Amino acid sequence: MIVLQVNQLHKSFIADEILSNVKLEINHRDRVALVGRNGTGKSTLLKIIAGELSYDSGEITIPKDTKIGYMEQHAGIDSNLSIWDEMMTIFEHHQKAEQELRSLERQMANPDIYEDPDSYARIMSDYDIKQVAFKDSGGYQYEADTRSILHGMQFFTDDYTKPIQSLSGGQKTRLALTKLLLTKPDLLILDEPTNHLDIDTLSWLERYLQGYPGAILIVSHDRYFLDQVVNFVYEVSRHKVKRFVGNYSKYLEEKAKTYELDLKTFERQQSEKTKLEDFVQRNLAATSTTKMAQSRRKVLEKTDWMESPDSDEKSAKFGFSINRHSGKDVLKLEDVSVGYSDKPVSQDVNLRVFREDRIALVGPNGVGKSTLLKTVVKDIAPITGSIQYGTNVQFGYYDQEQAKLTGNRSVLKELWDDWPLFNEKDVRNILGRFLFSGDDVNKTISSLSGGEKARVALAKLMMVKANTLILDEPTNHLDLDSKEVLENALIDYPGTILFVSHDRYFINRIATKVIDLSKDGAFEYLGDYDYFVEKKKELEEIRLEQAGVLEVGVATTKHSTSTIDKDAKKKERKISRRLEELELLLQTVDENINSVEEKLCDPKIFQDHEQLLTLQKELESFKEEQEVLMTEWVGLEEELEEL
Repeated sequence: MIVLQVNQLHKSFIADEILSNVKLEINHRDRVALVGRNGTGKSTLLKIIAGELSYDSGEITIPKDTKIGYMEQHAGIDSNLSIWDEMMTIFEHHQKAEQELRSLERQMANPDIYEDPDSYARIMSDYDIKQVAFKDSGGYQYEADTRSILHGMQFFTDDYTKPIQSLSGGQKTRLALTKLLLTKPDLLILDEPTNHLDIDTLSWLERYLQGYPGAILIVSHDRYFLDQVVNFVYEVSRHKVKRFVGNYSKYLEEKAKTYELDLKTFERQQSEKTKLEDFVQRNLAATSTTKMAQSRRKVLEKTDWMESPDSDEKSAKFGFSINRHSGKDVLKLEDVSVGYSDKPVSQDVNLRVFREDRIALVGPNGVGKSTLLKTVVKDIAPITGSIQYGTNVQFGYYDQEQAKLTGNRSVLKELWDDWPLFNEKDVRNILGRFLFSGDDVNKTISSLSGGEKARVALAKLMMVKANTLILDEPTNHLDLDSKEVLENALIDYPGTILFVSHDRYFINRIATKVIDLSKDGAFEYLGDYDYFVEKKKELEEIRLEQAGVLEVGVATTKHSTSTIDKDAKKKERKISRRLEELELLLQTVDENINSVEEKLCDPKIFQDHEQLLTLQKELESFKEEQEVLMTEWVGLEEELEEL
């Protein structure tokens, strides 16, 4: 069943076109992601669908009685009520129905009712009808549902009586999301719902949305989250949207294929266009050919020439280098406690960092991850314990709040004042690599968006050429394309990285170690985020087994299954690598075969029997090689499917 249909929608702000000829369709139980660069109109489209913004032309069709729930970015609840009382405002109809049932129960408990059989029968019938309706509408479940979702969003029983006005901005945003989830709309529209959520809360939200009974439309820069939740992706680019089937990773694969096809089509069209323009230019003035030239000029004017796949799709281009290497030992933390005003948020932290380590610092919100980074770079002092720094260690620190940027400076001055020996042209060239060009460099820092401030901070970080990068939520505010550019730059970086991030996709690409920070210390895992999750789960199962919670037989089965899974994954990776090698080899063989066949088609070859014989032998050899490679490829593909 279709819950939303958008046809030929157009939206402009004054003279700036934002959306053009947008088509979008969502069916019941669809999970749809809206992706694209910052400023392409994703949030605008969500607001139009939610009825909070008008549009110029087009059609939006929503079936009657379809309930839409929408949460915009940075939304929060402003209420004088407590957390629990605010959640209960959603269920006033349940509470009213419950009061009616209690009233009927009191009437039924009155002995006098039995003296009037008609009244008794009427009350019993009324009670039966209302009780069934109450049950079917979730009347017996709403309080349990509320507790479950509040718990998932990190609000516990002790928090229920807290006044909402006492909560932080991030907590109010989480509470707004909680309230929206409890309303269970037919179409749930979420604009950046993962902001202000730690990894545990994100994991819970993913599981909840996977089982959500309605349809979902999401804008998010969290690629791991999108991979887990969505099954359709609409890309917003150049004022239009394009539909892809699958999750985010599948979208990237399909987009890469589409780009190659679009590029070939564009190049072919440009070649045709150039030929037509050349013909018109050479023949328009000549009397004998002017009509043909005019005809081709009409073709030029009427043809809807394809835009370049690269137009208006500029990407930042940067990398990180170092002035000199640090010693092998970079950092050593012994029994460190961090916090403010002698109140530790995390204590007994022991950590060693070696040259070229890529360490992700994870843990729940409020455990002191950012505080630990600030302590490492000496912005604040440790409460207890000691930190030893290695030889030649030079820090480059990225602050998620960009507190070190000066609000009243221009973008140009922000870099130039810190590196006055550079000339203006060089500073402008550097800023150009971070998508600041022309008059953009004269904007004040305070007027920039979050993504623009992030790019300025990254530009400054690049210029430091530090051998140890300390990064606090570096992907916040970056669009998907900028995240990928940053990841590639960090993968190629020759130094050491210690970072905090809630972006699990980013952690998987960058980290070689994961440090799980808690209030009572830090635990090290050697691997990426997926390994950390798997290993932590195994350790928890062992702990429960030792505590007697799991039956020994069950635990043993789980461990053996885990070992089998690991072996299977190892074998799968090995097969995948070999398949990639075979595909490259097959591509080379195909090119060789095509080359020989082209030569055989040359009339000159027919006159040279010796060369013809040599080419025939080469062709047979290449085809034999092709057959051997294809046989191995097919066998491995079948083996991979069985795994």
